[in-house]
Amino acid sequence: MPLIKPVKGISPKFGENCWFAENSTIIGDVTMGKNCTVWFNAVIRGDVNSVIIGNNSNIQDGAIIHCTYQKTKTTIGNYVSIAHNAIVHGCTIEDNVLVGMGAIIMDGAIIETGSIIAAGAIVTQNTRVPSGTIYAGNPAKLLKTVSPEASEVFMRTANNYVMYSEWFK
Repeated sequence: MPLIKPVKGISPKFGENCWFAENSTIIGDVTMGKNCTVWFNAVIRGDVNSVIIGNNSNIQDGAIIHCTYQKTKTTIGNYVSIAHNAIVHGCTIEDNVLVGMGAIIMDGAIIETGSIIAAGAIVTQNTRVPSGTIYAGNPAKLLKTVSPEASEVFMRTANNYVMYSEWFK
């Protein structure tokens, strides 16, 4: 059973048809839309500020979602995939974004709609990633624009994770 825990009297809230792995952790001021999944060993901590996640988004194995006390909340849009072992901290991720495995996104960063953060990329504090771009490296820099073919990956990946969750119910 996942660890779902209130902090300072505030409990996580979830939309319809969400699925949480048995060893996932969701704490405090977390609001999640419908059809979201939180996978094995993922942690979403809304203890020092709020975490808001839209519809059809997935937080994959080992990912950490957190925020900064009295400074930055974390907002994640619709159809967002946060891949394995990524760290998302005190930032805004708009709709239809793919955050690659092991990527780190720091406080104040804004990842605009339809973007990809490459595996292992480190998006530094207050960086703005323009819509439809791929950022890679350390520190993350513009690699190229997202091709029309690649942009189809966002919805497909998000929908696949909803399907995968059905295997565990």
